[in-house]
Amino acid sequence: MSQLSPSTGRTIGAEAPTGGVVPPQQAGVAVDTVTIPTPGHPSPAARVVAVSKLYGSGDAAVAALDGVTVSLASREFTAIMGPSGSGKSTLLHLLAGLDRPTSGEVFLGDTEIASLNDKTLTLLRRDRIGFVFQSFNLLPTMTAAENIVLPMRIAGRKPDAEWVASIVETVGLTRRLGHRPSELSGGQQQRVAAARALASRPEIVFADEPTGALDSTSGAELLAFLRRAVDDLGQTVVMVTHDANAASYADRVIFLADGHIVDELRAPTADGVLDYMKRLGG
Repeated sequence: MSQLSPSTGRTIGAEAPTGGVVPPQQAGVAVDTVTIPTPGHPSPAARVVAVSKLYGSGDAAVAALDGVTVSLASREFTAIMGPSGSGKSTLLHLLAGLDRPTSGEVFLGDTEIASLNDKTLTLLRRDRIGFVFQSFNLLPTMTAAENIVLPMRIAGRKPDAEWVASIVETVGLTRRLGHRPSELSGGQQQRVAAARALASRPEIVFADEPTGALDSTSGAELLAFLRRAVDDLGQTVVMVTHDANAASYADRVIFLADGHIVDELRAPTADGVLDYMKRLGG
């Protein structure tokens, strides 16, 4: 039976009536196998194909990822979870073009990015990807408004004033735009960072433990904004998190263990995610 999520206000459980983990064969995926979009589902915003990432060499080599294939749908909020050392951050870094795989292919839309040279990859990240990290990375001498549009100014692009205004309104910062980072709370600074990530209309936004440095109230505000960015602004968000409650804001949770994708959960609840993470040892 479907239920209403207290954290997001969205109807959940329609695809997984018990709130538990959808078995891979029912979810349309196999372990370490790409999800094939079904009718009515968006096309992939990003994907990896048979990707492995090794650290070290010879007998000392460690596989952070081992032959992983997965697709991430556009206009969806995807959370990536797993125990420490499972490969979740490595997967995000490869998808975002922040690292290169040892083998396999990484796609942003139809562009294979792992084979791009450093200059082209840097320009692609600047023009097509948004980032939200634990650290806010705001320039202290600039106002919130100036920080939000800074990447576009550096790129020589004129910000879309209407789009930026809609983001600022969605993130609830309209009255704080003239303040510098030192005059903002941690939660407000992180929301400025999130607004900056979306200001250039990126194809996809990657968030790496974005609530890790925030209190529970500020974290909930940021997650609600990321949820609205998908629902109201048509963005695509991919988030690595260890927090089951944070994952409950997503449309889909992908679970990793020992460098492999072991399962996924759609329409997640915090309790369902927590129960599965306990079984994984996370």
